[in-house]
Amino acid sequence: MKKRDYKKEYRDFHGKRAQKKRRAARNAARKKMEKSGSARKGDGKDVHHKDGNPMHNGRGNLSITTRLYNRGKANKK
Repeated sequence: MKKRDYKKEYRDFHGKRAQKKRRAARNAARKKMEKSGSARKGDGKDVHHKDGNPMHNGRGNLSITTRLYNRGKANKK
């Protein structure tokens, strides 16, 4: 098995301007849910964007879910 090239991943995807903005928006959503008391740091839960758009952080679009559900594994067969 080949080792992962993390520098290449960052250069080709994670380091792009658009991806940095999406990551910052996801972090802001988490912080917003922690402030409202819906989530706690280290609770093992994820913030789910109902419409799938990480840039849309309206309260009605956010919910707390399990990591399994939010990362798509709960719905796979």
